[in-house]
Order: sequence, then structure tokens, then C-alpha cells
Amino acid sequence: MPKVRVRKDEPIDKALRRLKRKMDKEGIIRQIRQLEHFEKPSQKKRRKMLKAKKDAFNRNRNKDKQWGYFFLLSP
Repeated sequence: MPKVRVRKDEPIDKALRRLKRKMDKEGIIRQIRQLEHFEKPSQKKRRKMLKAKKDAFNRNRNKDKQWGYFFLLSP
């Protein structure tokens, strides 16, 4: 759990913003939202498969950009 110390003469809003930023960086908010509702194993598998597909596409796209083949991907 991320911790934030409130500095002397620091508004609580600023400290709260820092806490939220830390939690967002660590993925805690995303994880809580994901666990709010039950996800069927088939949905989990599909979500992971789509993420892997998207990541592979982006990896190949960046590789193509590096070698100058980007014009082939443009619509």
C-alpha cells in the first residue's frame, strides 16, 4: 500500500493528489475496478488474448517504423 506523508504547511488536497498518482502508477485502482465484478474464465481468457494481439501488433508496427515500412500500414 503506497504511503504519503503530509508535509508541513501542505494542503491535504495536494497530498491526496500525490497518493492517487502513486496508486495509479502501481495499478491499484485498475485492479480494484477489475475485482468489483466477477469475470468468467472465458472472458478473462478473451481479454488476455486481445491484449496480446494488440501488443504484438504494436511491437511489429514499431519495428516497421524503425525500418521504414510504415507506409504499408497507413490506410
